[in-house]
Amino acid sequence: MNRRCKNSMIRAAAVLAAVPLLFTGCGADFSAEGTGDGGSAAGPAGAAAESAGNGVTEETDDADRIVMTGTGAADDPVEWAGTYFDTAISLMIYGDDAQAWMKSAVSICRRMENTLSAQKETAELYQVNHRHEQTVEVSDDLAACIREGLKYSEMSDGAFDITILPVKELWDFESGDHEGKVPDDEDIREQLKKVDYTQVHLDGNQLSFDSSDTMIDLGGIAKGYISGKLKDYLKKEGCTSALINLGGNISTIGTKPDGSAWNVGIQKPFDSRGEVLTTVRVSDESVISSGIYERYFKSGGKLYHHILDPRTGKPAETDLDQVTVVGEDDAAGDALATIGIVLGKEKTEQFLSDHGLADSVRVLFTDRNLDYTWYPQENSE
Repeated sequence: MNRRCKNSMIRAAAVLAAVPLLFTGCGADFSAEGTGDGGSAAGPAGAAAESAGNGVTEETDDADRIVMTGTGAADDPVEWAGTYFDTAISLMIYGDDAQAWMKSAVSICRRMENTLSAQKETAELYQVNHRHEQTVEVSDDLAACIREGLKYSEMSDGAFDITILPVKELWDFESGDHEGKVPDDEDIREQLKKVDYTQVHLDGNQLSFDSSDTMIDLGGIAKGYISGKLKDYLKKEGCTSALINLGGNISTIGTKPDGSAWNVGIQKPFDSRGEVLTTVRVSDESVISSGIYERYFKSGGKLYHHILDPRTGKPAETDLDQVTVVGEDDAAGDALATIGIVLGKEKTEQFLSDHGLADSVRVLFTDRNLDYTWYPQENSE
């Protein structure tokens, strides 16, 4: 099991065990690499959950059955934790029908992994990337997520680009000891020629490419799209209180059963998992962070982090350790957090202003000295 998945499992267990204070951090990009069909989180994840004292049982290997705890009552939520998208996730749902809702929610997670992963060979996106024709019909979910990704690629003028995969595959940030090798500049230049979101066209469910070299990676937006889909399903079914944690991306439905807001702790970059930088209280919103502190390596005394600038093919040169976005649109929060790291504080504030987003999101910028500021200031808590 890789280090980032272990860290996410600890965070998921902490969320379930300590509802008064939830934690959000940069987590892991969506990849679903090597998780299998749903990737049961038995073993280390189960140990983390048990040590947290919450009694949550992980998903079994039976794809048609999950094991959960709780009745859905105000003092006994239905809880489940497992591994999807190459990261630990947890769900907590309140309500009379919470057990049925939970089964459907986990099914949605499984389906999304088999749709949106660029690494899982049986996934729809993987097959699109290894296509034989340059025009293909895709599912509603893949079309919708790509459409959102293209939207933010265009809005950011390529600071966010869903065709980053050829360059991304050159870099390896998975070393547990934070050691790695910087790809050759010539290799980066060659693969960078394949990165251009304008080569992708979507008309309804018809997806077409101008080049056979173009490959899509939705890692910067998929978890936000998925948590948004989970929220839409649960609200449609009548759920008024729930917590969704996808590898540190926290999303909430309504308030806690007692009517109070959810209290989310923002992780302190480059510090132990229990360290909190600050907190934010939310109701019916998501809290999504991107940061340079969890997946990185050092070479020649320089830190190379996993958030690549699609315009250079290299880790973004940024003045920030972390960007946290609070808002109602989960997919937007996911994309904007990544854009924030790539653009830096000043340009991100201008970007938000130029696109009329300052009224719909709150953004917490954490700089390299761990000083943090909210934008816009009047919306901070």
